[in-house]
Amino acid sequence: MSSDRTLAGRTLLVSGGSRGIGLAVALRAARDGANVALIAKTDQPHPKLEGTIHTAAAAIEEAGGEALAIVGDIRETDRVEAAVAATVERFGGIDACVNNASAIALLGTEQLEMKRYDLMQDINARGTFLLSKLCIPHLRRADNPHVLTLSPPLSLEPRWAKDHVGYTIAKYGMSLCTLGMAAEFSGDGIAFNSLWPRAIVATAAVQNLLGGDAAMARSRTPEVMADAAHAILTRPSHGCTGNFFLAEDVLVEEGATDLGRYLAVPGAEPAVDLYVDEVDPPGIG
Repeated sequence: MSSDRTLAGRTLLVSGGSRGIGLAVALRAARDGANVALIAKTDQPHPKLEGTIHTAAAAIEEAGGEALAIVGDIRETDRVEAAVAATVERFGGIDACVNNASAIALLGTEQLEMKRYDLMQDINARGTFLLSKLCIPHLRRADNPHVLTLSPPLSLEPRWAKDHVGYTIAKYGMSLCTLGMAAEFSGDGIAFNSLWPRAIVATAAVQNLLGGDAAMARSRTPEVMADAAHAILTRPSHGCTGNFFLAEDVLVEEGATDLGRYLAVPGAEPAVDLYVDEVDPPGIG
């Protein structure tokens, strides 16, 4: 990637950035000298989840960025409105919105309680719509405005829904925001794109819900998503919109020839993620 592709001085608003992929994206931007505002719920240490919004903000500052920690629930409209307003007040505007916050429950229709269904809809689909909507007026004034949503490519293949239709509805809702808003705001120069990994990424969700240590051993690190996100967010927004990027493909486009450095366990065979067919682009291991 060209050295002039930087987020220095740019302002990112990231949802759910206290750990995992969201934090990795924030730290990659911080190393450029970006301003990063985080909105997340984890104010106090959690018994099963590492990190809080405050430890994330400290890490961003240590990495070279400016941080703004905003305690709030992406489901609450007034909290999100306040987060957007606080970001603009602190940093003078918003250059990129990163929709990272997400809930997961891989359960069949009969097993999925409506409370958990509603949680996924409210955080994933509604939260993405809300944060994107509120950022748009400020993004219009940015030089290179981006909205990046961590959601999968859209597909009508039944196999991606049959085992967990509730979750798929919620994640595809995020992707439909990308599809629709890219077209709706094409004349404003705001890029709306989605980013998803080919291989599973080592996060708390994988550890606690998707296979534990065995799955973690076949994961890639969150940095695979962070580096891909950085590449997208530093591309010109005009002409880079409406895409459903796969992280590994983005990195190959940027010149990567070996993705091994992103393996959580060196030499392990990464496991393919949901909603994709192959773990690697052709010819890349």
